[in-house]
Amino acid sequence: MKETIDIRSDTVTKPTDQMRKAMADAVVGDDVYGDDPTVQELEALGADRMGKEAALFVPSGTFGNQLALFTWCPRGTEVILGEDCHILQHEAAAAAVIAGVQTRPVAAPTGVLDPGEIQKRLRKGDLQEPGTSLICFENAHSLGRAVPLAAMDEVRALADAWGIPVHLDGARIFNAGLCLEAEARTIAERADSVMFCLSKGLCAPVGSLLAGPKDFVAQARRKRKILGGALRQAGILAAAGIVALTEQTKTLSQDHVRAKKLAQGLAGIPGIRIDLTATDINMVFFSFPPAEDPAVAARIQAHFAQQGILINPPARGVFRFVTHYWIRDRELERILEASRAAFLEGTAEAL
Repeated sequence: MKETIDIRSDTVTKPTDQMRKAMADAVVGDDVYGDDPTVQELEALGADRMGKEAALFVPSGTFGNQLALFTWCPRGTEVILGEDCHILQHEAAAAAVIAGVQTRPVAAPTGVLDPGEIQKRLRKGDLQEPGTSLICFENAHSLGRAVPLAAMDEVRALADAWGIPVHLDGARIFNAGLCLEAEARTIAERADSVMFCLSKGLCAPVGSLLAGPKDFVAQARRKRKILGGALRQAGILAAAGIVALTEQTKTLSQDHVRAKKLAQGLAGIPGIRIDLTATDINMVFFSFPPAEDPAVAARIQAHFAQQGILINPPARGVFRFVTHYWIRDRELERILEASRAAFLEGTAEAL
């Protein structure tokens, strides 16, 4: 029986053998008391990799982003961010529930925020308006694009002129760094705070880090407690995070190479529409017009499942395939073979 291949996301990666051993051998304490040495080591390492004064271990990327908003933003203020970003689209309206803020989006289909559009939305707050308390950008963007540093600089300059902090959703910041040929800290220096994931492509089973100034992280630590995110013997999880940062970040380039090979292979299948210049990181987005019919989309997904391959259904006709550590050349060939059959069959059934 063939092993299951999962290309729904890079969140599906399982711990490596090295991680499992590190977790088993981890020296732990009680992190609520602040005496878990492995958590302390991870937080120091994460802060250093981002060029920040301090970092805080949190359960997830959503938790880290929402904790940043909760820490930076007074209730009843407004956050400016891209309309397709993860914070707005995939975090269950948590900003309204937790931080009590209003989100004001800017069109940013490639992740690039237009400073002119941000300028139109900046508000100081008066009797009838909320004041702008934070600007958020995302790099790499959840639609698979790496945002140029020059574009980030323009937003940073505008934020500085208004005295507004900037938060970076850097869930896949190491992927962005590879594409931009820049260190993660070089990207992160454009923001006051940054969240980055250990479980997206880096194989850690749980966790993200929120990094920034010491006083910000101290406030975030208390608010993490309020949200129920203060863990006890968390060193078992932090040990995997250390391996993620020291070892797994070195493997991401292969994910990018295979994503490009996958994109090229898909481009050769009749009916598939794909922009080969848009595969910046480990995500391949493509459209297949017949799949706009839910019945065709369901048949395609079922075909992959029969071949032992897990994919997500298309979103508004667009599929996303994601490469990661457990997708090697052999798995890539299986994916392309299944794709040729599934999409050609989908074309025939739609006619």
